[in-house]
Amino acid sequence: MLEWIQNHAEHAHWILFGAALLAGMNIPISIDLLMILAATLAATLVSTNVLTLFFAMFFGCLFSAWIAYWIGRKLGPKLLKFPLFSKMLNEKRIEKMKVFYEKRGPMAYILGRFIPFGVRNALFMTSGISRIPFAKFALYDTIGCVLWSCSSFFLYYLLGKNIDALYSQVKSVNLLIFIAFSVTGIGLIWYKKKKNVKEENV
Repeated sequence: MLEWIQNHAEHAHWILFGAALLAGMNIPISIDLLMILAATLAATLVSTNVLTLFFAMFFGCLFSAWIAYWIGRKLGPKLLKFPLFSKMLNEKRIEKMKVFYEKRGPMAYILGRFIPFGVRNALFMTSGISRIPFAKFALYDTIGCVLWSCSSFFLYYLLGKNIDALYSQVKSVNLLIFIAFSVTGIGLIWYKKKKNVKEENV
């Protein structure tokens, strides 16, 4: 799919917008991956369409949340009977989400926008299931969407602009990561052995 979007880069804004809407229907499409792709395309293949790609993703992410909200509000508990939704929206998770946005208020939607792996859609759908007023939901989520979209797109755009430099540093970065993991692993083994010796001596 990603390769196909890259091959049709001149129409990428429509493709990405549509894919974002599908994500709101709980189809397993990563919004984060779409944002990375949009920003990278803007920085490389279609540099004349930077704003078009940004707004395509912004409105795609915004309307995607609205779709998830209304699915939750209209269909509610009926969704839990379907495997596609039950994995993401089990009763325990719904309860946690309710507590989360009741406790945090607007911050729940701002923080929720920055948490991937299905948390966003779970938050949007439980907002609908809980019948949070749509105007209130839309206001809070729009603030979160603006902050997340701007920061994410800008970050990935900068990375895309410097992708050649990043590629040239991959070997050095990989070496540093390997050393860090090795040192951490050795440290944990040493700590565990030392702890076991202490427990045996007690």
